[in-house]
Amino acid sequence: MPARYNVALHPADTVTMNPDLERLQPYPFERLHSLLEGCSPPADRSPINLGIGEPRHPTPQVILDALISHAHGLGTYPATRGLPELRGAICDWIERRFRVPRDWIDPDRHVIPVAGTREALFAIAQATVDRTREPLVCMPNPFYQIYEGAALLAGAEPRFLNCTRETGYLPDPGSVPAADWTRCQLLYICSPGNPSGAVMPPDLLRHLLALADEHDFIIAADECYSELYPDENAPPKGLLEICAETGRDDFRRCLVFHSLSKRSNAPGLRSGFVAGDAGIIRRFLRYRTYQGCALPEQVQAASIAAWKDETHVRENRRLYREKFDRVLDILGDSLDVQRPQAGFYLWPRTPGSDQEFARALYDRENVRALPGSYLSREAGGINPGTGHLRMALVAGLDECTDAASRIRRLLEYY
Repeated sequence: MPARYNVALHPADTVTMNPDLERLQPYPFERLHSLLEGCSPPADRSPINLGIGEPRHPTPQVILDALISHAHGLGTYPATRGLPELRGAICDWIERRFRVPRDWIDPDRHVIPVAGTREALFAIAQATVDRTREPLVCMPNPFYQIYEGAALLAGAEPRFLNCTRETGYLPDPGSVPAADWTRCQLLYICSPGNPSGAVMPPDLLRHLLALADEHDFIIAADECYSELYPDENAPPKGLLEICAETGRDDFRRCLVFHSLSKRSNAPGLRSGFVAGDAGIIRRFLRYRTYQGCALPEQVQAASIAAWKDETHVRENRRLYREKFDRVLDILGDSLDVQRPQAGFYLWPRTPGSDQEFARALYDRENVRALPGSYLSREAGGINPGTGHLRMALVAGLDECTDAASRIRRLLEYY
């Protein structure tokens, strides 16, 4: 029988719960809330939130129309594996976007629709980690905190790969000892990266594939920012695209995670997909049948419309380009910041403490931004997010421009 643990929830009561819950750290936004307590931002400056990466461009009408016209889907239980039409639309999009031969990717074997990448990135660790073998789950650092929580609740030890300016804000596989790769069962990667926007080059992706083959671990590629890039003629390459280029037609050990939240400005739709290795997909489907995260049919209909349409995605990129141009024109010579390769974040260096700068920015200018140290863990003697700020350019052009002017004004005090 497994050991039982009592976690005190109230002085008078105890209840048995999963002890790994106690290993979860506060979410970055909880820490930001605590940091800003006691501040008195100026009332004559409207609040601007650059702290959370929630897209705020209008959700495209093509998605709204499909959602409304299929509201009758509320009357049926949806299938976990999703509608064949949705899986087909996803495979068609993968072929167009990542140049994967269409006969390589089977809607019945290689794809599962999911309720956004957040739940799927968490669930994949629960479904794949063998906790009896002292497992490691490797991940970039800074990182999306779901990776860490997924590893801990799967009974694994997180292994952080520092992403610093010196590494181009990319994980360095050479920094990981061979013994750790041997213990690794799952590697999370994020390209384009959150928060830096760094894009993994093909050589690095091929190197990670070779390590996965040598040490028998799964690569979970979080590609939810893949459609937010500045050059219409140079989209970031994805993991399945590298598989196609190298003849890896079984996508062995590879999974990619995509979402409509950022691509299509539909975070409330909670729709995405996982695709790749048919053997892993088959077993992951079994797990999800029990987990119960099937997409409602009206959400699936809206998702079909979204994956089939690129007009709104190109317009989305244009809006972000315009904001980056305007904001960097204001900040470029006053803050240590560069245009990201992709995504919608700026990842500047702060003058002094990132936490102190974030607090001062809110207290004096009524602008929220996230200290970079809140997105990282100490590893190898450093916290690689320290001295950085994550700024999400998700608000409208005027608000982002106003925020940049306020940041520049604050910098006069430093």
